[in-house]
Order: sequence, then structure tokens, then C-alpha cells
Amino acid sequence: MKKGLKIIFMGTPEFAKGVLSCIVKSDHDVLAVVTAPDRPAGRGQKLKQSAVKTYSESSNIPVLQPEKLRDESFIEALRKYNVDLFVVVAFRMLPEVVWSIPRKGTINLHASLLPNYRGAAPINWAIMNGEKVSGVTTFFINEKIDTGDIIKSKSVDISENMNAGQLHDVLMIDGAELVVETLNHLKVDDFKREKQTDKQNMTLKHAPKIFKEDCKIQWDLNAQVIHNKIRGLSPYPGAWCKIKSKGATLQFKLFSSFLTDKIPVTGDTNLKATENGILFPCKDLFILIDELQMEGKRRMNFKDFLAGNKIEDFALIQE
Repeated sequence: MKKGLKIIFMGTPEFAKGVLSCIVKSDHDVLAVVTAPDRPAGRGQKLKQSAVKTYSESSNIPVLQPEKLRDESFIEALRKYNVDLFVVVAFRMLPEVVWSIPRKGTINLHASLLPNYRGAAPINWAIMNGEKVSGVTTFFINEKIDTGDIIKSKSVDISENMNAGQLHDVLMIDGAELVVETLNHLKVDDFKREKQTDKQNMTLKHAPKIFKEDCKIQWDLNAQVIHNKIRGLSPYPGAWCKIKSKGATLQFKLFSSFLTDKIPVTGDTNLKATENGILFPCKDLFILIDELQMEGKRRMNFKDFLAGNKIEDFALIQE
């Protein structure tokens, strides 16, 4: 029998699953999991369960999937488990009637160094804004999103060409370790609470939910800004632009880019092929694209794209 804290875990996507699996392997005991209800997905609209549910069922952990978090039967079910702590990772905003249940409170893991990048998409926005450092933070949940007292944090370097997917995977591993460290300290009450207001003598950066218009590339910007946007939105949801081809306007998604020292001719919007990728003209320099997806086609590397298309037929539309 495990001697650590008794926990209910709340989360939905792959990021949360990675953290959950690390807790399960620790001395702490996950008595139940709360995750999103199964939803129709894909062309066949078949019901799809969350990554957290799939893992939990394979590990024989009871799963709760409430439609409404204020439902009295759900709240009563939570209380019956009589756990020490709720652990929340990539889930919905909890009402106070839920997060106030455990005797030690409810903690959350956020994929940024709080108080910066509060919100739904911290990984994407950190890279899009050209940050060199990100990280993970554990904190106590309160009535406002991502504003509770900090328990522990860990920083992670962002390399020049790292994309959101790669940073996600690094933060998932580091975040899982940080959560277990936090649980170890909470078990013996060996921790300090740091109020986020103590850090707010700076201009805070935010991480709101990303919409399609946020993903559109503006080619009249510097190459570095565009490179940051492409990698910050890769692999999902994907930065996009419009390209003219044989009189038609097509939408492209760009997934992988590299900076160059090549300077475009002012007013030249034509794409150019090289042995290393396709050159796209920005305000100051060309940017090299080596993975893209044309509207209605599959995602492909630049060699496969050039094998089926003439680069002379394609030019940027600058809007």
C-alpha cells in the first residue's frame, strides 16, 4: 500500500497523461481521475476518449466524466473519496465548490513561469513571442485563472529552432517531475507559498486561446518574427498563409522554417527552390521552409512538394 498522499487527478490531453503516469509510478496514490466526456471526432464522428481516460482505464483507475462540474452527484462522488489533494493539469476552470474540497487544497501545473503566460496556450505564445526561456510552475488554485500561490517552478531553455511540439514534450517530462516533487513536499508540509502579486512589478505577458486569425502569417514582417510564429504553431494548429498559383488563391500551412542571410529584392513575392528547402521572402530576409501543406493535400517535406509542382507557379499574397 502506498504511503504518500491520496489524490484525485484532473486532466484531459496527452500533456496531462504524461504527468499522471509519473504520479502513478510515485509513492502517491491516485484514487480516481476526472477527465472530459467522450466526444465525436474525425470524419466518422466516432466517440473519442481523452488520453487521460485511455491511460487510466489501462491502469485500472476509476474515471469520472462530468458534463457539469457543479453537478451535485459529481461533487458528492468527489467527497466520498476523502482524498488529501486534487491535482489539475490541462483541465477546465474549477468552481470553488470543487477545488475547496480536499483538506490540503487543489494544485495545478502550468506550462510557463508564472505569473507570465497565464491562459490556455502558454507553450505556443512563449515561442511566438521569441522567448529564450520557458518552464513549468505548480501552484494552488484559487478563484481566478492561474493566479494562485506558487509552490515550485523549473525553467527550460528554448533553442532557436525549437517548435511548440518539442517544447511541449520537454515541459511534460519536467512538469511531471515537478509535480511529484511538489507532492513530496506537500505530504510533510515542507514548502513555502509565494504570492504571484510579489512578482507583478513587470509587464506581464499573456497566453489566450489561439484562433485561426492568430495563425495567419503577415509577410511584411521581419523573418525572425515569422520564424517564431511558424515554430510556435507547429505542429498544431499550424501557421498559414495565402499563395497565388496559376491565377488561383490557395491556403498553405507552414510547419518548419529556418532563418537565412539571403536578402529578397523589394517587391519580389516569388518563391524560390533550393537544395535545402523553399525560400519565402519576408520584409528583411528570406526564410527557408522545409515542411508544408497545400490546401487539400497532405503535409509533406519540400522535396515531395517540388516533385509534383513547379516553383515558378507560386508567389506570396501579401495582405
